[in-house]
Amino acid sequence: MKKLYRILLLIIVLIFLSTYNPSEFNLILQKNNTFLKIQKIEIVNNFLIKDSEIKEKLSKIYNKNIFLIKRKDIEDPLKEINFLKKIEVKKKYPNTIIVEIFETKPVAILYKNKAKYLLDSSSNLILFKDNMNFNQLPSVFGEGAKNHFIYFFGQLENNNFPIKDVKKFYFFQIGRWDLQLANDKIIKFSHNNIEDAIKKSIELLDRKDFENYNIIDLRIDGKIIVE
Repeated sequence: MKKLYRILLLIIVLIFLSTYNPSEFNLILQKNNTFLKIQKIEIVNNFLIKDSEIKEKLSKIYNKNIFLIKRKDIEDPLKEINFLKKIEVKKKYPNTIIVEIFETKPVAILYKNKAKYLLDSSSNLILFKDNMNFNQLPSVFGEGAKNHFIYFFGQLENNNFPIKDVKKFYFFQIGRWDLQLANDKIIKFSHNNIEDAIKKSIELLDRKDFENYNIIDLRIDGKIIVE
């Protein structure tokens, strides 16, 4: 009897293996296993990007089998979202996808070809809209400013320049910058030895005897010209 049972079991296994098709099996999982279908998408760590925008882009993954969904199925639809730097994806079984958002940072408002753009920390230009609440950001002017601003901005940050006091950035095609501060004081930087000039400007801004000058000109190495 045991021998007959083993023979029958072996026949069943052989039949299964001979008819097994991975793609059909995956299709069965997708269509019939409601327990493992994606029903919920959780968005975390987002501040600038709205939940609704992300969920709308990911609407096609709802009711897909959570085991079969791939990372690119979530990444690809989100590629065109403004301020999105990268994402991390986690699966929370049985039916939830968690998307952790990492955003770029708006750093300035750039004027180009008579249009107004937000410039973010990844040098992306985003057309400025009236409902955007970023009017407190400094303005950037000058042809080619977009290609050089983030590097210069990083130099200011790394040297602890008081960026919050900057009202306007002016870029000149020879590769140098002027800053206009909130108190309308102008600082003129040279196109070389910029780090030394930044450090010198911070020192001068802290000095009482420079408070009454409206222009601090550091374009010539080793010289300070004031007006």
